[in-house]
Amino acid sequence: MTIATRRLGTSGPQVSAVGLGAMGMSDLYGAADDAESIATLHAALDAGVNLIDTADFYGSGANELLIARALQERRREEVVLSVKFGSRRTPDGGFQPVPYDVSPAAVKDRLAYSLRRLNTDYIDIYRPARLNPDIPVEETVGALAEMRQAGYIRHIGLSEVGAATIRRAAAVAPISDVQLEYSLLSRGPETAIIPALRELGIGLTAYGVLSRGLLSGRWTRARRLGADDFRAHSPRFQGENLQANLRLVDALGRVAARLGATTSQIAIAWVTAQGQDIVPLVGARRRDRLAESLDAAGLVLDADALTEIEAAVPAGSAAGERYAAPLMATLDSER
Repeated sequence: MTIATRRLGTSGPQVSAVGLGAMGMSDLYGAADDAESIATLHAALDAGVNLIDTADFYGSGANELLIARALQERRREEVVLSVKFGSRRTPDGGFQPVPYDVSPAAVKDRLAYSLRRLNTDYIDIYRPARLNPDIPVEETVGALAEMRQAGYIRHIGLSEVGAATIRRAAAVAPISDVQLEYSLLSRGPETAIIPALRELGIGLTAYGVLSRGLLSGRWTRARRLGADDFRAHSPRFQGENLQANLRLVDALGRVAARLGATTSQIAIAWVTAQGQDIVPLVGARRRDRLAESLDAAGLVLDADALTEIEAAVPAGSAAGERYAAPLMATLDSER
């Protein structure tokens, strides 16, 4: 199978129609296997996936080091590295409960460390993970533009920002894409953000397309999560919310069966079908999960299939917010 390509906005790079999100290989979803993670990264590249997404705070830098190990025998030009910065960690593996550091000084400081950990002299797309309300987005984007002019980054991205902020940022420098959680269970961006992106010629990289595993078709009501798995604190995975969400997944699974695909493949293909300017990120940590996700790239959903899918999981039907209240408060995209 050949993975098609899409351009991230009018100013961004040409990337595979499906990207690989590497967070779970080092953080937040419980223990992972480095050897299998590296094998999965190799399998993705061999299949034609060139967009690899990470952040300097995933595993407190461990994720970048893992990716560097996986890429050491690859040509740098094969890969489009997308890196987020801004969140700060604590020695025990937690996150500091302080505003994101996206100041101009932090842009340059965090970039220096990422370049060293990734063993590269440039990053393809560099972006703040979230905004800090006390730091104007113009200052952050201005510093990113300086780093692009100096050749340390190729493109400027954003993450979890609203339409008004996107317009302010785009007035300072070209923006390649915005990362947003976008899935059958998270359709908030459709109201104002996606129209703004399309007006400005900015791409969307969609993360959480399987809603942290809810839409995989494998989640069970009896599954128990460890303390190091952030889903243990996510409202959508709690009590009656979980029961209601799994009823939606059951309905989606019945549609998937009629279409001859798995539930996760239908969820991924639905995101892909929402526009040529949207690139879903899949968070596979194992080769078998990657293969299943990449098979979704070949699924073509016609109008009848899309109608059936959205009848199974209607817009706004998800039970519970996607994050706990303190994290939701940090999201410019939800204001």
